[in-house]
Amino acid sequence: MRVRHAVRAVMLDDDDRILLCRMRIAPPGTAVWITPGGGVEDGESLLEALRRELLEETGFVLDGGPLPHVWRREAPAPPELTGHDAVADDFFLVRTTAFTPRGTFDDEALAAENITGFRWWTLDEIAAYRGPDLFAPRDLATPLRALIEAGAPAAPVRVGGSAR
Repeated sequence: MRVRHAVRAVMLDDDDRILLCRMRIAPPGTAVWITPGGGVEDGESLLEALRRELLEETGFVLDGGPLPHVWRREAPAPPELTGHDAVADDFFLVRTTAFTPRGTFDDEALAAENITGFRWWTLDEIAAYRGPDLFAPRDLATPLRALIEAGAPAAPVRVGGSAR
């Protein structure tokens, strides 16, 4: 089985808002709000990959480590992820003050990654959202609520199985 391994940052600000990236996905016109991050390259540790992804996408410089590993998601690969049968995403908690995301990627590079925007969301906004966009994981409000209420768990929590 060909698995795409990825790392994602659950970036929470001082008001427990989470930073999400809006990504275009197939079919055309569909979008998903997902935590910043992406694929782990050959030879990279999870922390190295997370540092690189956050810098590229948001401009956030991740110093130090280790970080609390809070969620793991395993799912069949979405159709647009050719060459892979499944995805395995590891989510790490990153506490920060709110900032305006602007990474090392220019607008063209972000577009190539299908990223169309960023937004800080409250838990209540996510839970109440009824628009056309999706969240990844689909039930993001549930594990996010547990994380905010209880703090980082001692062991990773498995979250929704959908790859998008």
